[in-house]
Amino acid sequence: MGLIDNKLTAQPKGDAPTARPLTKKSAALNWLPLAPFFLFALLFLFLPSVSIFVRSFEAPDGGFTFDNIIALFTVRDFINAYKTSLTISVVTALGGAVFGFLLAHAVVLGGLPKGLRTFMTTFSGVASYFAGVALAFSFFATMGIAGVVTRWIESLSGVDIHQQGFTIYTITGLSIVYMYFQFPLMVLIMAPALDGLRREWNEACANLGGTSWHYWRYIAFPILLPSLLGTAILLFGNAFGAYATAYAFSGSFINLVPILIGAQMQGDVLFNPGLGNALALGMIFIMGICMLGYISLQRKAARWLR
Repeated sequence: MGLIDNKLTAQPKGDAPTARPLTKKSAALNWLPLAPFFLFALLFLFLPSVSIFVRSFEAPDGGFTFDNIIALFTVRDFINAYKTSLTISVVTALGGAVFGFLLAHAVVLGGLPKGLRTFMTTFSGVASYFAGVALAFSFFATMGIAGVVTRWIESLSGVDIHQQGFTIYTITGLSIVYMYFQFPLMVLIMAPALDGLRREWNEACANLGGTSWHYWRYIAFPILLPSLLGTAILLFGNAFGAYATAYAFSGSFINLVPILIGAQMQGDVLFNPGLGNALALGMIFIMGICMLGYISLQRKAARWLR
């Protein structure tokens, strides 16, 4: 027993190896892979934003003026452009959030075959980035004046629907076009959040006598609410800043802020770079508010999804 006690209480010869302290050189090397990101953010985000802010106060003759900022709140065309852009962004964000969430729920928790879920997530990844001229042309070919669906409806009904006032080249038509990439983006973002709902929470609710309504009303929906609101804000910003799709679809027939900026920056008649920068500054302000709201809501959602 004494020999065993001595072996148990004996200390090892020499100290155990300890972790080497992190030196300043190794800490700097850990930050080195992030250098391209910071360089990209500096060149294509920070510096352009500062340039837009400075040039928003530039007069056509190169002098300093507040007229560009004042015009945002006094010129009717600019006010209507912001109203139209905000309206389309809010409508498509809410529509994309509601119907996209239902689609994501069906894909993730609806008991669909695994192959169909894989197809839907892959399609959502492709469709969420399908925008611009290609998307506009797809709707021209489908629902335009000579579109496939338009001709099909006319052949079945015998009525020229365009003579009856139907046209896709309106705010409603543009909203439908935006919905094409809003739905898939909502599916991509909400699918991980729905996967994060633990089965134990539903089982605990059932053991306490709760129904499926109680589970979604008091457990699942409050947990998913920050993700839902955050994604809706992201969809709003996605639609508010869209330019290529709107311009290819409607040209200058629909008064949107991105189209007005393009007209002021490179137009032959409406050429006032300072005013174009002021319009862009208003967009940056609105997008900044959206980003702050999105970051705040994502932090709340991350606490439940860890």
